[in-house]
Amino acid sequence: MGLDFVAVQAKRWKDVVGRPVVQAFAGSLEGFRARKGVLITTSWFSEEARRYVRNIEKRIVLIDGEQLADLMIDYDVGVAVSQTYKLKKLDYDYFEDV
Repeated sequence: MGLDFVAVQAKRWKDVVGRPVVQAFAGSLEGFRARKGVLITTSWFSEEARRYVRNIEKRIVLIDGEQLADLMIDYDVGVAVSQTYKLKKLDYDYFEDV
């Protein structure tokens, strides 16, 4: 996202996050002179909200609950290993001299 100031807002919601919430966040960026923002929710964004961020000048990244969980797993944030598996393959070098 460059070296610009980036505003971040997180919402712990169970229901859909609609355009009015995203629009309010976009408006709040003005108060910080920010042109970029990240809006995170534990739920999901409506299609209208996603369409809104595609059509405005400010760059806002929307991260829904599924994406958030994927990022947490990828970067080991707030997760723990519960079980590991060994995958084995045949060692062909072992059988060359036989």
